[in-house]
Amino acid sequence: MDISGKSIVITGGASGIGAALARQAVAAGAKVCIADLNIELAQSVAKEIGAIAVACDVTQEKQIIEAIEFAQAAHGPLDIFVSNAGLGRGDPSHAASAPDADWALNWNVHVMAHVWAARALLPAMIARGSGYFVNVASAAGLLNQIGDAAYSASKHAAVSFAESLLIAHGDDGIGVSVVCPQYVATPLLGLGDADAQGNLLTAGDVAASVWQGVADGTFVIMPHPEVAKYSALRGADPARWIKGMQMLRAKAINEQGSISVSGFYKLV
Repeated sequence: MDISGKSIVITGGASGIGAALARQAVAAGAKVCIADLNIELAQSVAKEIGAIAVACDVTQEKQIIEAIEFAQAAHGPLDIFVSNAGLGRGDPSHAASAPDADWALNWNVHVMAHVWAARALLPAMIARGSGYFVNVASAAGLLNQIGDAAYSASKHAAVSFAESLLIAHGDDGIGVSVVCPQYVATPLLGLGDADAQGNLLTAGDVAASVWQGVADGTFVIMPHPEVAKYSALRGADPARWIKGMQMLRAKAINEQGSISVSGFYKLV
């Protein structure tokens, strides 16, 4: 899909990958609505790039619907919904140690927010025979994030839901891309563009991959090409894959003293 002239909502669009997506979309001629919990930052970015902004807590279906209605009132029928909002809390100790509240938060942000957006938009998109969902997951959705079981499980579910959308509605004219990056220099890791090096990409790098993927109609967008190799290994030899991940976990403990999700980019 050519995004020029298209109406787009981007959740979590006030910073990181979301803000980079918004900047590049506006530069390409799209009409962008930034939806974010941090309305002040969202409005600042929107003013800077010529977009609009709305407060949105993606754990609340009503607020997702209101963000869509806000965007459509300003820009007309929505063409593309980018479910980008995300978080990571990490495991306090063992793999089941995160409290139920953290599991529920991961589920709502990484899965149900995608479901609620699709539920609100699919009927009209199907009726007109066009529309696009960009669901930002993670390489953890194809592989695993050591040290954050709730994040990994919810990102796997996000990939699965995106697949279900495309299987069910690709023939209705609906496009779907699921984005699966590894580590990105964003506020989620406490990093910025200046920290990017090697396999640590900038938010702009990822955003460029996303919009190219949308233009090409790519289902699984992998800004880090090596993820395809790892995913193939995981599928071909699960026992070898698990052993390798166990070794990576041990390396993290030996070199960093603990399982620090924010420090894993230094090991891969």
